[in-house]
Amino acid sequence: MQLISETVVEGRAGPNFDRAYPVLEGVNLTDIARFSQGQPYADFARMRDQAPVMWHAEPNDGPGFWAVTRHADVMAVNGDPATFSSQRGGILMSIGKPEQRHSMLFRASLDALISMDAPNHLQLRREHMPYFTPGYLRGLTERVKGEVTRLLDGMAARGECDLVENFSAVLPLFTLCEILGVPAEDRPKFLKWMHYLEMAQNMAAEQATAGITPTLELMQFIADFNANVEEMFEYGRAMLHKRRLDPQPDLMSAIARATIEGEQLSDEFLDGSWLLIVFAGNDTTRNTLSGTMRLLTEFPDQHARLVASPELIPGAVNEFIRMVSPVIYMRRTATRDSVINGQTIAEGEKVVMYYGAANRDETVFPDANRLDVTRANADKHIAFGYGPHTCIGKRVAQIQLEEAYRQILARFPNMRWTGEIDIAPNNFVHAIRKLMVNWG
Repeated sequence: MQLISETVVEGRAGPNFDRAYPVLEGVNLTDIARFSQGQPYADFARMRDQAPVMWHAEPNDGPGFWAVTRHADVMAVNGDPATFSSQRGGILMSIGKPEQRHSMLFRASLDALISMDAPNHLQLRREHMPYFTPGYLRGLTERVKGEVTRLLDGMAARGECDLVENFSAVLPLFTLCEILGVPAEDRPKFLKWMHYLEMAQNMAAEQATAGITPTLELMQFIADFNANVEEMFEYGRAMLHKRRLDPQPDLMSAIARATIEGEQLSDEFLDGSWLLIVFAGNDTTRNTLSGTMRLLTEFPDQHARLVASPELIPGAVNEFIRMVSPVIYMRRTATRDSVINGQTIAEGEKVVMYYGAANRDETVFPDANRLDVTRANADKHIAFGYGPHTCIGKRVAQIQLEEAYRQILARFPNMRWTGEIDIAPNNFVHAIRKLMVNWG
């Protein structure tokens, strides 16, 4: 199979058809600094009401895109991969200019399952799915339960801490390593790699907003970053090749032995699979764990209800995920002229689906901005996507959230967010870098 990174296109400049809806003043979804205050839910509400398929310009002579915010429309785009391709332009709003890319991360971010279209996407997905059997997930749940207990034991005597550093950032990496079959002695490497990837994201954001003058410290960081990225990919490739020769009952072996068009994955697609599982297996769960504590503090009646009735927690998890919506958007590229909610979209134009907006659509979720741990249709959220590209690891995320809050609410029923929070300037993932909590 030809590499996606060699065929990907930025998108066609537009709009090429008349706009059916106005461009709303004050809405700027490309300004990443605004996302450090959280997702722009007020803008999303205006868009759903007045311009549900809105043309949005891009800076630096970008081609622009259609922003889709209603639940039904996001489902329609997600559910029609033949018309709205993941592979043609990738899943990110922009692929960027060649001189701005980290060549290895750029290539790996595209040459992966999440950016494939049928039939290769379906074939590769089928080879991964049997691994997530009910029996395996039961065993994983027990291991997650033990790790949650260990982490809370370490926090117990402190009374106050950063929930991200001490819990939310640690549990998903533990679970990821369990699923992949990473030896215990290698697991600290993952924390280091994630640190550098996050630092690089933050630095890129700061450069985009304010500019950074090169310093010796910055140059050293760039050197360290490049060395760690190279180490991360070398480790992943070595482990995947090892699993080909000696398969184990773990996801790494399933990835290593997967085939496309009758052939095992090339090293480039192994790199992409490795980056996807390391990033996607960590980031979304981490941010939902943190975001949930903020929600329970902002809605104390719902917090009290769960403490009094812990049997509600399994159902409440979908409501947590709906409200946090850790993945802010996903991009598609139109393969032909088409119509969404009365708006004609031209072949080649970009379509960006806003999951956080769709998950607060009042026509689907009445009183959508309120946390309701007994919401009957909370499972209709699309935070994990919809259709062929629904997140393959969503059950693993749910297991971690359920077990984490079952134990947190039982052991620390008075745990609260203090109000101190640090959200990264990131318009792709709602990335909570720090969330201080205390408990009596």
